[in-house]
Amino acid sequence: MDFAVEHRVEKGVTVVKISGEIDVFTSPRLREELLDIIDNGGLHLVVDLGEVTFLDSTGLGVLVGIYHRLRAREGSMSFMGVNDRVRRVFHVTQLTKIFVLHHSLEDAIAAHESAAS
Repeated sequence: MDFAVEHRVEKGVTVVKISGEIDVFTSPRLREELLDIIDNGGLHLVVDLGEVTFLDSTGLGVLVGIYHRLRAREGSMSFMGVNDRVRRVFHVTQLTKIFVLHHSLEDAIAAHESAAS
């Protein structure tokens, strides 16, 4: 599967769909794509990892960096569609303490709406 990043705005959040492997080779492109989204006004991201087949420490570093950039701008970032393999990476690295992993887009949007009110 080729690496790809797509995004759309839905109910006040930017849904970022990533597919393929997030590793040392694709992480720079992911970082650029996410920074472009933020620079164009996307401050509340729901990242769909449903089609991510691999995530390494470089990719995690990009996600953490983007998270901190969003927080500095009073934005937010959460995740959805995380498969067991990628979920394990979040748990082992204890990133579940800062990242919220939702089961569906509806759950992620509801959580965002709840936090915004």
